[in-house]
Amino acid sequence: MRAPFCRKDLSAEGLLREARRVFGKIPERPGNDIALVDHLMSGLALFGLKYPSLLQFDHDRQEETVRANLRALYGIERAPCDTRLRERLDAVDPAELRPLYQALLGQLQRGKGLEGFSYLDGHYLLSVDGTGYFSSHSVHCPQCAEKHHRHGTTTYYHQMLGAVLVHPDAAEVFPLAPEPILKPDGAKKNDCERNAAKRLLSDLRREHPHLKLIVIEDALASNGPHIHLLKELDLRFILGAKPSDHTVLFDWVGASERTTEVTLTEEGGYRHRLRYLNGVPLNDTHFELEVNFLEYWEQAPDGAVQHFSWVTDLPIDELNLMTLMRGGRARWKIENETFNTLKNQGYHFEHNFGHGHQHLSTVLMHLMMLAFLIDQIQQRCCRLFQAAVTAAKSKTRLWRKLRTRFDLCLIPSWEALYRSIICPPPLALEPDTS
Repeated sequence: MRAPFCRKDLSAEGLLREARRVFGKIPERPGNDIALVDHLMSGLALFGLKYPSLLQFDHDRQEETVRANLRALYGIERAPCDTRLRERLDAVDPAELRPLYQALLGQLQRGKGLEGFSYLDGHYLLSVDGTGYFSSHSVHCPQCAEKHHRHGTTTYYHQMLGAVLVHPDAAEVFPLAPEPILKPDGAKKNDCERNAAKRLLSDLRREHPHLKLIVIEDALASNGPHIHLLKELDLRFILGAKPSDHTVLFDWVGASERTTEVTLTEEGGYRHRLRYLNGVPLNDTHFELEVNFLEYWEQAPDGAVQHFSWVTDLPIDELNLMTLMRGGRARWKIENETFNTLKNQGYHFEHNFGHGHQHLSTVLMHLMMLAFLIDQIQQRCCRLFQAAVTAAKSKTRLWRKLRTRFDLCLIPSWEALYRSIICPPPLALEPDTS
């Protein structure tokens, strides 16, 4: 799928302008001499510029060149010090950041950046999975989940349930607002992924009532209550299923005379074996809940075999077998193209930028995810960004080059910054003749 022609609304300048507009609507608290929008945009700049720590960002923002560039490129009138940034963001309700995900996705849709991204009958694939974003044996807050170990120590941690739009043929993914998995105020038990899924999917449908989605998840989601929730929210689904967890389902498919099996062989030597059956009871507990079953084996030319199986509410036939299989396997993009990218390509996902006493860790997680979303939109829609990545030869080299210029040069615009990487100007140091 080719990227659409670059539009200013889908460039760094347009996306950050939208971020500042949305952040500007969050109510201020009295007694602060630095605007809340400057605190939030500073957090966005922290992750947008891939700073390894908040302390390093604090050191650099004291330099006049960096302050001028933060003003020119992020619209930050005054960047707060690291202590004030943590204190102010700690008091922000994470729910107040959700509208920016909506606004950026709306901008992407209006700019035709999602053309060609729908997968099946106008539906988009939404991959949902959980991950951790904070862990400590000592630092904690009332919302931390707790794991008590046999030797007497406790691990405090925060997790989130992520949701990203994916496509098997696209390198980009577009995150929607993730749902924190946190212990509610006053609760003694940890929150769980199942409860987080109820909140995430309900909020998603409320915020995007007309978005046609196929939810793809792992086998933990293949249970009656979750499937009923998906149906209530008008969400189609392709969910993993394991023989060890769904014995009734697999036994029924194996015994049915209606089960159909298909084998295909590619020119490169890959052999695809699929079997399917429509209208299968999910399990004994929810015998009345019927799903459609798809099982797949891929045999590589060297003989290696991979095995996958799913349940779906989409009718299966020989014409859409491979399409449904590829849709189900695209679930891994939330792990590979999202979580692993945040961990390994300069976002420092596993670094603790601050925990706070209320919401700081969760707010920083949101700001990192929003910076990632802005980068993903540029990767798909901004020709200058694409050319800069190509010239830099990798994302991590691009972040390093951006930061170097940000520290040393006065930069009038994002276009000038990207063009300086695409066609670097000659730099000559004058010899000392004194």
